[in-house]
Amino acid sequence: MAGDEPLIVGEACDAIRARARAQGFTERETYFVERGFDWAALRAAGNAMSLFAERRILEVRLNGASPGEAGAAVLVEMAERPPPDTLLLVVTGKLDSKAQSSRWVTAIEKHGLFLPVWPVEASRLPAWIRDRLTRAGLQADAEAAAVIAERVEGNLLAAHQEIEKLALLHPQGKLDGAAVIDTVADSARYDVLQVGEAAMRGQAPRALKILEGLRQEGVDATLILWAINKDLQWIGRVQQLMRQGQTADAAMGMAYVWRPRQAAMKQALGRIKAPQLRNLLLDAGRVDRAIKGVLQLDPWLEIEALLARFCGLRLARPKIA
Repeated sequence: MAGDEPLIVGEACDAIRARARAQGFTERETYFVERGFDWAALRAAGNAMSLFAERRILEVRLNGASPGEAGAAVLVEMAERPPPDTLLLVVTGKLDSKAQSSRWVTAIEKHGLFLPVWPVEASRLPAWIRDRLTRAGLQADAEAAAVIAERVEGNLLAAHQEIEKLALLHPQGKLDGAAVIDTVADSARYDVLQVGEAAMRGQAPRALKILEGLRQEGVDATLILWAINKDLQWIGRVQQLMRQGQTADAAMGMAYVWRPRQAAMKQALGRIKAPQLRNLLLDAGRVDRAIKGVLQLDPWLEIEALLARFCGLRLARPKIA
């Protein structure tokens, strides 16, 4: 698979893995190809039997468009003589016509499938957004899609983020251009994403100050919780990949952590361990129930407590009957 659209590439890979799991490919090994990568190790992994005698996925992620001579030879070999009970998934950036004619791409295309991922053209972006809005359970008119398209300027990950926020803030499912403009205006004055970034850096005073600013501005608590929870879930995915042997940088790249947030997330990874993260996710669930009225608690106080703990402050957790 080749392409420079992280959202589409990521979702396509997820679909391939899900289909493979349904066919019994339950084991997965991921290799990030960077300078000095040991291609012999990949060949050996392909020739080795699975530790659990299961079908497996060998996922190879190329940092550049070319694997070099040594890498090309290994990929050609694995494409022409695939290891038994093994699915080889190669993911790379956009390939030009010369790269697409290289022997390793030709071998993969001959013995498997080459899937290029094309960017969504500007003229097609509103229709793409409207389709995604529908899939998120929103009934959106053409104006709403056009406003989002103008807002994200072709960034599909940003479009996906806007759609997630709108789905949270408009559960009734009706959406028009005016509703989108109102939501965008609210988010523009105080960026909800700054809350989680401050928390990942352990900056409790700043995080709580931003939270109060958002509250005074009238930003919905659901949107703030979404932003915090997104960072917590990202940390969880990155930690899982690191336990599988990936470096922090490689794991964040695989989890599609936005580059501007990676420095803050590294600080959180060095401070928050798996048990603490589980407790924070439980706290986020309690906030969600407070917002929905299931628990008779002040949701803003619960968000403050969640943020304080996210920053590393030790607060007692109340017992909920």
